[in-house]
Amino acid sequence: MEFTKEDFGEDFKWGVSTAAYQIEGAHNSHGKGLSIWDVFSQKRRAIANNHNGNTACDFYNRYSEDILLLHKLNIPNYRFSISWSRILPHGTGAINSKGVDFYNHVIDLCLELNIEPWITLYHWDLPHELEQKGGWTNREVIHWFSYFVDCCIRQFGDRVKHWMILNEPMVFTGAGYFLGVHAPGKKGLSNFLAAAHHAALCQAEGGRIIRSVRNDCKIGTTFSYSHIEPKNNTDKNVAAAIKVDALLNRMFIEPLLGMGYPDKELAILKRMERFMQPGDEGKLAFDMDFVGLQNYTREIVGYAPFMPFVKAKIIKADKRKVERTLMNWEIYPPSIYHALKRWNEYPGVKEIVVTENGAAFSDELVNENVQDVDRVNFLQDHIEQVLKAKKEGVEVSGYFVWTFLDNFEWAEGFHPRFGLVHVDFETQKRIVKASGNWYREFIKQSLLKEIPDALP
Repeated sequence: MEFTKEDFGEDFKWGVSTAAYQIEGAHNSHGKGLSIWDVFSQKRRAIANNHNGNTACDFYNRYSEDILLLHKLNIPNYRFSISWSRILPHGTGAINSKGVDFYNHVIDLCLELNIEPWITLYHWDLPHELEQKGGWTNREVIHWFSYFVDCCIRQFGDRVKHWMILNEPMVFTGAGYFLGVHAPGKKGLSNFLAAAHHAALCQAEGGRIIRSVRNDCKIGTTFSYSHIEPKNNTDKNVAAAIKVDALLNRMFIEPLLGMGYPDKELAILKRMERFMQPGDEGKLAFDMDFVGLQNYTREIVGYAPFMPFVKAKIIKADKRKVERTLMNWEIYPPSIYHALKRWNEYPGVKEIVVTENGAAFSDELVNENVQDVDRVNFLQDHIEQVLKAKKEGVEVSGYFVWTFLDNFEWAEGFHPRFGLVHVDFETQKRIVKASGNWYREFIKQSLLKEIPDALP
């Protein structure tokens, strides 16, 4: 169907998202401490092609250029994260003034150009010193994280009004503490359950801290969500899909809403009781102003009797011979519609913001141009599904593309490119892709201020 920005209403928020470790670089500059990703990415064969984020997109040194580019692309909302170890090099204790200065410069320049900053407090880069003490498996992380949140709100909360507590807790606990494929590279069910419970407590406690310090901020947190379907309607496959859905899509949002962990559908979560302390059930809940939905695909699930804990297996997109992205994720735009409809049914969800949606394709740079038609089609088709949900009454109020710049894509290194802007990682040259030009025209508005003559 044909649609325009106006179909979403004047108050709908359009933006792009990034994460500190994926773009900033300057991994040891101006007092920054080591993060778990600084350490993990140095391990042999931990990252594809032995890549690391030491320099990444060099945003730390090029933020003025990049925020100007956001302005030129008419992007009025910019979601980024704060590097915990840049603010607190040891995880707690003394604040690094140089780190605070950097984020003040980023925030102030965004506001000068009428770009609204949206900050994610934790996007996976735990300070290494805290990981040496157990990281997310140590219940003390609640106190460490609380201190970090308090520092950030007191430093930046006078100007930043949209805050997200955690980015995709299911991913950083599952990949980092169960599968070991992300930092810090730990494995095992006990590590995962401990990390997951402490992260769930932190997402609520972070919200409480912000609200206690300031009453003029909108508080949210973000979750990954993939629409789950059984490969067919046999009882065993349907049961397997329900378990995977409980694990991937429900495990963190339902405790936040006061519903507890979905252990009726996924019995292994009953073992979480080992890490529960008196009063934890109440502490898991917090009344967020919004929740961030991060959707990329759907997953097809089949019964797998030899798979531990869940007796289920995700059937990869290439095995199903469906259209897919460079990440081997199925391209299935209705997934975001189903996700929005489902979350809208939760009584405790007031507002949904799509805080990430995007795709990696085999972009080709030809004569200083990237004609990424596949990405343009992907964005158009998914935005159309968001509009469909909105027209059916879903309280969705924003859409952020992942991502602004091609960046360091975690375990996959620099090979998958998700950006609206092509980055040459050798020269750091930026070239706006066809998708960036399309998004610019789509969200074009007259509210953005003129570029000032002098920039920091």
